[in-house]
Amino acid sequence: MTSQISVYESAHKGDFEVIRVAVEDNPLLVLKQDDNGRVLLHWACLSGNLKLVEYLIEKNSPIDPDDDTDSTPLILAASAGRVEIVKFLISNKADVNHKTNQGHSALQYACSKGWEEIVEVLLEHSADINISDIRGATPLHRAASKGNLSVIQVLLKFREEKRLKINPKDSYGNSPLHLACEEDRQEVAKLLVENGGDLDGVNVEKQTPLDLCSRNLLKVLSTIKKE
Repeated sequence: MTSQISVYESAHKGDFEVIRVAVEDNPLLVLKQDDNGRVLLHWACLSGNLKLVEYLIEKNSPIDPDDDTDSTPLILAASAGRVEIVKFLISNKADVNHKTNQGHSALQYACSKGWEEIVEVLLEHSADINISDIRGATPLHRAASKGNLSVIQVLLKFREEKRLKINPKDSYGNSPLHLACEEDRQEVAKLLVENGGDLDGVNVEKQTPLDLCSRNLLKVLSTIKKE
């Protein structure tokens, strides 16, 4: 019989036949955890093999098992950019607002990685647009810091429906605009200001977003402010 370690590796590789044979031989394998607290479904979702994910669910794998970081298969799929798997898990009632032990949700990972299609799918299925991690950072903070303009455009599309907060502050007092300015994400900073980003708000160090700007971005945003 294939060892448990190699079975998890095979699931990560998306090797359907190896997993099928192993599970048919031992149906309880879908419930067994590896050293990371992960079951086969976690690894299958990372692999991107939708057929394998469907098979494991058919074989009674739980939808929302968490690993040693409290990550669920949906969180891993969202982080890895596996759109079809995200859709499938949601259709099987996966918890879209589950958080890891650091407070990170599927939406936060998708926003950080720049997976705009996944961001849209999650928001269409009740993801909390303002969900925050243990440092108070929201999906908008993460997208702004990374400069993921297309993701922010998706978030803004849901602004009214989901009551998107444009100026939430993290535990350091930084708004998404602070982070965009600090990282010199010029197009993102402009878009945030045009949609109500507060140029006068201060963080715990009494800095405004303008205090964190490069010379060029300072000129651009100062012009928008005057308008």
